[in-house]
Amino acid sequence: MLLSHQRLEPAFEELLGRAIDGERLSRADGERLIRAQGSELPALMFAAALMRDQGHGRTVSYSRKVFIPLTNLCRQKCGYCTFARGPKDPVAHTMSPDEVMAVAEAGRRQGCKEALFSLGEKPEEIYDFVRDDLRRFGHDTMISYLREQCERVLSETGLLPHANPGIMSREEVASLRESNVSMGLMLETTSERLHGKGEAHFNCPGKIPEERLETMRFAGEQGIAFTTGILIGIGETWEERIDSLFAIKEVHEEHGNIQEVIVQNFRVKEDIAMRHKDEPSVFEMLRTIATARLIMGPAMNIQAPPNLTPDAYGLYLMAGINDWGGVSPVTRDHINPEAPWPKLVELKEVTEEAGFQLRERLAIYPQFAAQDRFVRESCRAGIDRWTDESGLVRWEAHEW
Repeated sequence: MLLSHQRLEPAFEELLGRAIDGERLSRADGERLIRAQGSELPALMFAAALMRDQGHGRTVSYSRKVFIPLTNLCRQKCGYCTFARGPKDPVAHTMSPDEVMAVAEAGRRQGCKEALFSLGEKPEEIYDFVRDDLRRFGHDTMISYLREQCERVLSETGLLPHANPGIMSREEVASLRESNVSMGLMLETTSERLHGKGEAHFNCPGKIPEERLETMRFAGEQGIAFTTGILIGIGETWEERIDSLFAIKEVHEEHGNIQEVIVQNFRVKEDIAMRHKDEPSVFEMLRTIATARLIMGPAMNIQAPPNLTPDAYGLYLMAGINDWGGVSPVTRDHINPEAPWPKLVELKEVTEEAGFQLRERLAIYPQFAAQDRFVRESCRAGIDRWTDESGLVRWEAHEW
């Protein structure tokens, strides 16, 4: 039984009210929200869920994708990464054009619409044999090879490419623009501290926060719908999480191109440097997701990967997410290979049990597909073929 005289701390209750009313929050406000304790946490989640309903109603989306790991060689040495492989690792590999097309065709046959290209960042800068592979494929850089493969997948299968190649120059972003329906790069964190020896981003030249933010700005200048987000549990503080969310918000306010913000939790793996670190708890995720929603506002698409919290991801709906991200019926999550995707039928059941309707989307969100600035002519036919007036995938084009 709730006692009528029990209330939240007035200042916290007032802060939630201001957030729901659409007032701009400060970094100090964000830090107060993300530290919600006790009965403040369900109140925080309730406020975030209300805001999500303002922008997205009861629709929760996902993208049916095929995962194409173009190369698992990388110049980075992230302490939490199991995707990147060293030159002597027997599974180190750059996919050939035939291998790329075989995976893309398998995705097409299974009803996928998105071709997610994930790859290590600029491995040719440090590995001679990668340069040899690229020359054999007719290219000098991985970005050039990526562009060709995106173009080929788009033209020969109709799948809409979404590339995540790491930091890029303005010219590199431009080179991929016409062959990608959207692009992505996780900010992860703005913490410069994590570049110190023994920290998660030591010896990671491509994880310098300003360079990652600059790539997002280049994409904004060129009208590219962009996915980004934060990775929590890699050694950052609560304050640094808030700073990272505000950095993303500032890019979006300047260029209007951030289509999705992911809140992703670090997972321990046996073959990583950070294998002895603690993973973020479900409560940490709920606090961070809800705070991200209140900072980013009702219109932003907020996503958290369901496969990284397989026993509790339904709770994320109560904290304000409106999207599950990409789910593949064909390929595993090569970034987190120990964490299989939920079956689409299971995802539907979990979503509906919480009172929401699950809908399939493309790799470009409806509000961006509706703006000519963000739609490439090369991708327009695919967008029109698969979507209805809502911008989501038509029911008859969808398979569970």
